[in-house]
Amino acid sequence: MIETIVFDVGETLTRDDRYWGSWADWLGIPRHTLSALVGAVTAQSRDNSDALRLIKPGIDVREAYQAREAAGRGEHLDETDLYPDVRPALAGLRKLGVRVIVAGNQTPKAGQLLRALDLPADLVVTSGEWGVSKPDPAFFARVLEASGAAPHETVYVGDHPVNDLWPAKAAGLRVAHIRRGPWGYLWADDPEVVAAADWRIDTLTQLASILSD
Repeated sequence: MIETIVFDVGETLTRDDRYWGSWADWLGIPRHTLSALVGAVTAQSRDNSDALRLIKPGIDVREAYQAREAAGRGEHLDETDLYPDVRPALAGLRKLGVRVIVAGNQTPKAGQLLRALDLPADLVVTSGEWGVSKPDPAFFARVLEASGAAPHETVYVGDHPVNDLWPAKAAGLRVAHIRRGPWGYLWADDPEVVAAADWRIDTLTQLASILSD
């Protein structure tokens, strides 16, 4: 029986358009250029911040992030950044008695912005607030601590095989891979993803059917 469902954030709950668009604007390049480079490093299984380093070799991403914040051009999230199925799916799961948690690789500020959206979730937390990031096993240990349920009673939902699917599975959780965003689409039919995923979904509203499996 599934007691808790835990959600990744980027390209699971929120679109990354604004995030990468704002970086392109900050670096003074066309948004399409950065988008294409993100796709390229994704296909090479590299960290997506490598796209920024291709544009500006030697960039200190953390320092640049802080400079953007100081200039008033930092992180922002609002209702338009959410995929349209997020609120109905999360609200529907809670009505079914499932504990809903949001936990992804984001900054502390992103955690504040997400909580300000008042999502239908029991807990919203980020790796920056926990001090540990995916795919570190310690992140999923924190997920299970927050879940309050056994690993086999907890589902982690995400789009990225390396950050979400495989480490969650290694921690004993059940996993749902969502075909969404560049990572989700690129690896949707990868044999290793197909073999590891307990469920493969196209929308978050499909998660309600998991409870009857």
